[in-house]
Amino acid sequence: MVDSRDLEAFPVGVFLEREPGSLVISVRRAQERRRQLLRRQEAWLTFDPHDEATTISEGFGPLQVLKEGRLPPLAAARWPVQDAEIITYVRAGFLLYEDPTGGSGVLRAGEFQRTTGSRGARLSERNASTSHAAHVFQIWLRPSAPGLVPGDMLRRFTKAERHGKLRMVASPDGRDDALRVSQDAFLYSAILDRGQHVIQELPKGRCAWVRVVEGNVRIGDETLGVGDGAGFTDERSVSITAMDECEILLLDLAVAIDEDEPSYYDPDGVTLQA
Repeated sequence: MVDSRDLEAFPVGVFLEREPGSLVISVRRAQERRRQLLRRQEAWLTFDPHDEATTISEGFGPLQVLKEGRLPPLAAARWPVQDAEIITYVRAGFLLYEDPTGGSGVLRAGEFQRTTGSRGARLSERNASTSHAAHVFQIWLRPSAPGLVPGDMLRRFTKAERHGKLRMVASPDGRDDALRVSQDAFLYSAILDRGQHVIQELPKGRCAWVRVVEGNVRIGDETLGVGDGAGFTDERSVSITAMDECEILLLDLAVAIDEDEPSYYDPDGVTLQA
């Protein structure tokens, strides 16, 4: 079994050769994430561009940012975006948003939104509740090409739709009423009961990142808990078994990335409002 600390001698996206009978995995434990606490707003960054101690500081293939945040009642945040596709998932609460085109609206629990930002754009979010925190996940995908057209798209996927299976919520072609993204990436969401099992096939040239949102899962010999994430490369499939009631996000990604593509995400560039 391989975790991220064993890969320090290898560049981003390059993994050790397969060990007989084992998976090639890059593990990021919940406690290894960067924690931000500003004005009562709490966030955890799976990938931290300022962390030089790990080879996955700049992300995992096209996946640049995976952030979990909790916004207290009426709290707001605003930050710059340059050429990125951002998928926002509201797990609990309500979120007021303003996108790069000037549009605005409310995201509710169970809703996913894709926002496309161009250079110089800014995004803003505010917890719409006066009494409850909003639990939010953000996934930033590197641009497939420069000059993306700003815009957004919203879809709601009920718990029933995601129960017992990997429900596609984003894809390049928007199949099955999923959000459409320009990057060669597929995002799935699953809510599993104890003992339920799901498999994601990975054709040649694909990799995957799994993020545990709630509960515990087993993948091969590895157990992942809340907040843990793991990347898989050079695998034919990812097989996931729920050890209790759990929720996961899975990204199926193209392996090839432009290594000269600059990172536009600055975790310290967020403007907070009380």
